[in-house]
Amino acid sequence: MNTTPTDARAVVEPTSEETEFVFFSGKGGVGKSTVSCATATWLADNDYETLLVTTDPAPNLSDIFGQEIGHEVTAIDDIENLSAIEIDPDTAAEEYRQETIEPMRQLLDDEQLETVEEQLNSPCVEEIAAFDNFVDFMDSPEYDIVVFDTAPTGHTIRLMELPSDWNAELEKGGSTCIGPAASMEERKQDYERAIDTLQDDEKTSFAFVGKPEDSSVDEIERSASDLGELGIESQLLIINGYLPESVCEDPFFEGKREDEQAVIERARTEFGADAMATYPLQPGEIAGLDLLADVGGVLYDGDEATVDVGTATDVDAETTVDFESMADTEAVAEQLQPGDETRYLFFTGKGGVGKSTIASTAATKLAEAGHDTLVVTTDPAAHLEDIFGERVGHEPTSVGQANLDAARIDQEKALEEYRTQVLDHVTEMYEDKEDTQIDVDAAIANVEEELESPCAEEMAALEKFVSYFDEDGYDIVVFDTAPTGHTLRLLELPSDWKGFMDLGSLTKGAAPAKGDQYDEVIETMKDPEQSTFAFVMYPEYTPMMEAYRAAADLKDQVGIETSLVVANYLLPEKYGDNAFFENRRAQQAEYLGEISDRFDVPMMLAPLRQDEPVGLDALRAFGEEITGLDDITEDNEPEVTAS
Repeated sequence: MNTTPTDARAVVEPTSEETEFVFFSGKGGVGKSTVSCATATWLADNDYETLLVTTDPAPNLSDIFGQEIGHEVTAIDDIENLSAIEIDPDTAAEEYRQETIEPMRQLLDDEQLETVEEQLNSPCVEEIAAFDNFVDFMDSPEYDIVVFDTAPTGHTIRLMELPSDWNAELEKGGSTCIGPAASMEERKQDYERAIDTLQDDEKTSFAFVGKPEDSSVDEIERSASDLGELGIESQLLIINGYLPESVCEDPFFEGKREDEQAVIERARTEFGADAMATYPLQPGEIAGLDLLADVGGVLYDGDEATVDVGTATDVDAETTVDFESMADTEAVAEQLQPGDETRYLFFTGKGGVGKSTIASTAATKLAEAGHDTLVVTTDPAAHLEDIFGERVGHEPTSVGQANLDAARIDQEKALEEYRTQVLDHVTEMYEDKEDTQIDVDAAIANVEEELESPCAEEMAALEKFVSYFDEDGYDIVVFDTAPTGHTLRLLELPSDWKGFMDLGSLTKGAAPAKGDQYDEVIETMKDPEQSTFAFVMYPEYTPMMEAYRAAADLKDQVGIETSLVVANYLLPEKYGDNAFFENRRAQQAEYLGEISDRFDVPMMLAPLRQDEPVGLDALRAFGEEITGLDDITEDNEPEVTAS
C-alpha cells in the first residue's frame, strides 16, 4: 500500500478539470457502502457534481439513502449534485445482448444470428455486461467525480483484472463466448482506456475500508498487494466501527477496545498515519443524511465524531433478548446433522457477518460428534487458515482434529484442472477421426484459445464446486460461501451452464458432458433432506434485508428453500450496562423478532465473544454454546443401568 503522506480529503477531492474516480473496497460488512455514501454526500455538499455507483450484486444504497435507486441513474433527494445507480447484473446482461446483436440484424442471415444469440446466452455475459456498465461510468464527463462502492474484496480484484483479460481475449479476433470479437473493437478501445485510467493515480484513487480486527487488516494487506501487481496503488485505509472509549466501562468491553486500538496502531505503523482515517461505532445504524454528514465531516474535515446515544434509536431501550425462547437448539442441531446420505450445509450471507467462523464452528462440532466432515470455502477472500491455525489448500487436508478436513477453491489450480479435463476430452474425441477431413490440431488449438477466455475461470470454479458433491468418505460437507450476491451467482450456475451446454456451442460442446451431473447437484441442493441453507446475519436492517431478498431469489431462481438462520454478534446482557449498549441491544432485539417473523425457520443465536474463536479448542467451546449438537449427542447416548 502506498504510504506517501496524505490525508483522506486529499485522496478523494478532485484536483483537475477531468472526471476523477474513487474506489472503495474491503471485506463485506465493514461499512464500505456507508463510507462510499458518506464520501459521495460530502463531495456533493462541497459543490462537486458526483455520481455514486455500486457494483455489488447485493446493493444497499437504497436502504442507506431511504429511497428507491435501482439500475437507472437516480438523483438523490435533498442533496444537490448527487446521483446514484445500483448496477443490476440481470438487467445489464439483457441490455448487453440487445446492444450487441441489434447492429448485426441487417448483416447476418438467420442461421448466423442464431449462432450469435447462442453465444450471448453464455452465463459469462452477466460478468462482462456488469463490467461494461462499470467501464461506461469511467467515461462520464458530466461528473466531476465518480465514487464506486465495489463488491467485496476478492470480487473487486477480479473486476480490476477484467480490462486486461478481456482486452487480450479480443485481440485474438474470431468468436468469443460473449459474441464475435470483430463487433467489439470499440469495447476493446474502452478497455484499454480503462486500464490506463485505473493505473493513473492522478485520475484514480483506491481506498480500503476495514474493521478494527487483525483478520480485516490482514486481508487488506493481501488485497493491496494484489492490486499493486495490477499497477493500481492504494492510497487510503479507513478503519470503521471502533468502540468509543467513553462507553467501555467494564472489563469485557474495555478488553475489546484495547484489542481494537492495538489493531489501529498496527495499521498506522504498517500503512502510515497519514494514509488512514477512523470512524467510531455508533449506538444505532448509520442511515439518513445527518449521520452520513457526520461520517463525511469526521473523515474529510477533521471533525469530532458525534456519538449521540439519546437520539440513536426510537426502539424501546428496555427491550431485552430472551435467548431461551428464541433459540430452538434441538431444531438447529437437526438441520446440521446428516441422515442416511451425505448432508451439505451452506452458510451464506452478507460479507463480514461471521460466515467463516460459524461454518468452521459447525464443522468442528460435527466432526467431534463422530461425523466425517469436510469444510470448503468458495470465498475468494477466504480465511479458514486464520480460524483453524492450519494450512488450508486446494485439496482436502486435516486441520488437526479427527474426522475434520478443510479445503479452499484455488482459482488458478481450478482453472488448470479444468483446462486439462477439457483438452483431454477433446483429444479423446478426435483420436478415431484422424482419417476424416477434420484438422485435429487446429480444432484442439481452437479449444486451447477459448480456454484462455476469462469465462473459463467461472466455469472452472463451478466445476470444482460441483466436484465436492462427489467427494467420497464424508458424512457432511460444509460450504463457507462467498458474500451473498456471488453465492447466488454460483448456485444459479449449474442450471445456467446446463442450459448453455445443451446448445453444444463453442468450447461448451467440447467439454465433457456434465448435464446429468448438474441435474443431480441441482436436485440435491433443492432437497431439504440432503441440503441445509443457512443465512448468517447480524441483527441490523441492512444485513437482514439483504439476506431476506437473497433467500427469496434463491427460492425463485433455483428452487432452494432457506432452512436455518444464524443471528451473530449478539450483545451479552451481563456486560455494557449503559445507554449506548442498551440502545444497541434494543435494536438487536427488535430485529431478532423481525428475522424470526420474516424467515420462520429455526434460528441459531451466536453471542459476541471477548475474542473471536480461533483454534480448535475455541471453536469447540463456541460450538457447544450455539449448535445444540452436544444436547443431541447426550440424548442419543445409551442409558446405563446397574446390573
